[in-house]
Amino acid sequence: MSPDARLPQPTVCFTGLGLLLTLVPTGLGMEVMAPPIISALNGTSVKLSCTFNSCYKVENKQFSLNWTYQECKNCSEELFLQFRMKIMNKQLDRFGNRVEFTGNPTKYDVSFTLNNVQLEDEGTYNCYVLNPPDRQRGHASISLKVLTEGRCRALPGPCCLGQAASALTRCPLSPEPPKRDSTVAVIVGASVGGFLAVVILVLMVVKCVRRKKQQRLNTDDQKTEEDEGKTDGEGNPDEGTK
Repeated sequence: MSPDARLPQPTVCFTGLGLLLTLVPTGLGMEVMAPPIISALNGTSVKLSCTFNSCYKVENKQFSLNWTYQECKNCSEELFLQFRMKIMNKQLDRFGNRVEFTGNPTKYDVSFTLNNVQLEDEGTYNCYVLNPPDRQRGHASISLKVLTEGRCRALPGPCCLGQAASALTRCPLSPEPPKRDSTVAVIVGASVGGFLAVVILVLMVVKCVRRKKQQRLNTDDQKTEEDEGKTDGEGNPDEGTK
């Protein structure tokens, strides 16, 4: 074997180097969590919750947060809330001063509250979080649905999710169906139950009678066989004497 054949090929070397680099940790990724859909009643306040997990402590000098609004799927995103050393409200004409930051980045909470919700506030709200040394920026989206009282009545149960308790009390629920008189149902049920009980009792009696009858027949057959056996036993000696 030639000495050159013993040397590793360049392709193998580069492949091994690439594999080694992929195994070296480049910073753990972070996870951003938010409910995919939140419904709010028109004119109330709603909290858009967004939290994140990170292996590193939050440092205000490095931490960054962006909240953007997207009216439709293909629409451009509008930045309305930002954190750079401190929280900065862009006060877009769309929201004015209705946006209130209610989170705490040091507790991994970057939620905000939207007051006096309007029908025009429907859309997608994007939460972007970066907490170095994490290199990957986390992202979560919330689809906000604004309901009117008419639309709210058509929904079963509480229709306004993610709101304060005071707002929930203003959310009308669908009317309960009228209660029906259960007397007839009770009478019918009792009658059917009684009839079934009688049928079962009759079947049990018939079964017991048949069983006793069968036992008697078996007993009679056994006695007959025993009598025949005795008769044969007594007759055989006489025949032998003859």
